[in-house]
Amino acid sequence: MPFHKHANHRTAFTLIELLVVIAIIAVLIALLLPAVQQVREAARRAQCKNNLKQLGLALFNYESSMGCLPPSAVIIRQPGGSLYTSYLGPLARILPYIEQGNTYNAINVNSSYGDLANQPAVANLTKIFLCPGEPNQQLEPNVSFGLIGGNNYGYCMGDWYVWGGPGGTVQTRSAFGVNLSRRWSDFTDGTSQTLFMSEVKNYQPYIRDCGSLANINDPNNIPSPNANPDTVAPEYQAAGCTFLLNGHSQWAELAVHHIGFTTAWPPNKKTPGGPGNAYPDVDLNSERERIGGPTFAAVTSRSYHTGGVHTLFGDGTVKFISSSVDGNIWRALGTVAGSELISGDAY
Repeated sequence: MPFHKHANHRTAFTLIELLVVIAIIAVLIALLLPAVQQVREAARRAQCKNNLKQLGLALFNYESSMGCLPPSAVIIRQPGGSLYTSYLGPLARILPYIEQGNTYNAINVNSSYGDLANQPAVANLTKIFLCPGEPNQQLEPNVSFGLIGGNNYGYCMGDWYVWGGPGGTVQTRSAFGVNLSRRWSDFTDGTSQTLFMSEVKNYQPYIRDCGSLANINDPNNIPSPNANPDTVAPEYQAAGCTFLLNGHSQWAELAVHHIGFTTAWPPNKKTPGGPGNAYPDVDLNSERERIGGPTFAAVTSRSYHTGGVHTLFGDGTVKFISSSVDGNIWRALGTVAGSELISGDAY
């Protein structure tokens, strides 16, 4: 029987076959990547919502202990005419109720949060103050007093009107304010229809030190939330104002541009301003509270979530409010005793 020797032929991918496989893999990645991103965003949203929920519980625990909600600041005109200012805002005041008692105990509440003795405490980057979707989670290297942590959750501190200064007769219409410690009886609109906190962006550009606003100076005559920003506040484009990039970067602060928001504009409102209009999301704050007021501000609730912002209501619920919510509804939700009638499906 003849012996047949078979050659051992080894097959391999051709270049065309290899390119086809690569193309298939690329298509599969393109199909899977959005799904992965959606899962990650859903996880970020869930954590962000939970952060607000925990901050709401801390507020309730503070109220149970103190008999009232925390003020945004305490500012008193002293007999000699100077101002006494407690610089610590409500985020600092609720630290013991979010398992941050050591940080709170390390702060001298009767001095500036920027004083040398307070610097180690305010440099803490408290994770519950930051949304996982916030890209700027680094500490701010402040030129005056060193490092400080930021925040993504602001307290509702006004519409345009924030504070009238020591001796001011008109209170803010919102849940939190200077020298203001609200009790549950103040919320005649119902806590389920009153904004307590909402998302804000860390390192948000804003304008300040414009002096008195030209068209916004009457607490009882507030511009419509649907008004043209350039028309009602030409200071957005004013060359004499100070333009800064560090809004909401100082969690221990008292000022609305660092620890609050106002309902002047609805969530994620695109506003003008900044050098060469390079920064369309600019918040206007005419004067800081510690100067002595009066203060009018448009510090807008903003987030990196698509379509809206997470918002804490006075009954402890957290809802995702669309950026397209009617500005008048948003404004009405920001009052504690405005007597507005708001349907639950309006937002």
